[in-house]
Amino acid sequence: MPVRIEQQRVPVGDCHLNVRSAGSGPSVLLLHGFPDSGAMWSEVTPLLVAAGYRVLAPDLRGCGDSDAPVGRRHYALDRIVADLAAVLDHMSPGERIRVVGHDWGAVAAWCLALALPERVCANVVDSVGHPREYALAGLEQKRKGLYTIGWQFPGLAEAWLSRRDFSGLRRWARQHPRLDDCVRSMSRPGRLTAGLNWYRANLAAVMLGSWPSCSVPTLGIWSSGDNLLAEDQMARSKRRMNAPWEYVRIDDAGHWLPLEQPECVAELAIDWFRRHEARP
Repeated sequence: MPVRIEQQRVPVGDCHLNVRSAGSGPSVLLLHGFPDSGAMWSEVTPLLVAAGYRVLAPDLRGCGDSDAPVGRRHYALDRIVADLAAVLDHMSPGERIRVVGHDWGAVAAWCLALALPERVCANVVDSVGHPREYALAGLEQKRKGLYTIGWQFPGLAEAWLSRRDFSGLRRWARQHPRLDDCVRSMSRPGRLTAGLNWYRANLAAVMLGSWPSCSVPTLGIWSSGDNLLAEDQMARSKRRMNAPWEYVRIDDAGHWLPLEQPECVAELAIDWFRRHEARP
């Protein structure tokens, strides 16, 4: 059943984010990755609203209809966490919220839970495990993640991804169910570089950083057909938890779980949230 989606621009310091909202009740923050926007949650949102939740789905900086500051420093994970805190202060002040993140959105969800655990009562991460386990993952993950090294080179990466109607991006994101939408979004001036700056600003920090354990109840979801992330980095995230943890493997699905398996993602998230209600 269609739900009414409202959009507003929220100031987050050096820029503004476009934030979609729908429903009423306890808030759920939905965080997308590359090369997506908050629109990727369009099939998950009605299911959460029907379950009695209010959904907040921002276009993260550089993505969708949000601003795209120039320069990789603007995309560092501490800036992303500050953005999310500002969105919550503006749209859900004083509430301990629930989070679902996918891809870079999952990394942002981990970082929010690690930096501001008092703001998050339950976390669901799709595809990407705890940052330390991503860094320590085995050869399969290193092979699947080789592209992240190539994307460190400004100009060269953009040229390879965008040439011949974005054939490089189309090849890399071949599993994406809405690939033409991604290409249209990335075709706008500066937007491909903004998306790549997430990798350029944060790859070294993820791989070499000192990451604490997580004190927020977290559900990890990984799909067996994911051609970008390996299972070990998700399954072994249990070692980085000092709060409840569960891992669910979904077979016969690729990397973009919220688009390929929205009912499953929503069902798992709703169950997890209800088992870990916000403490007073």
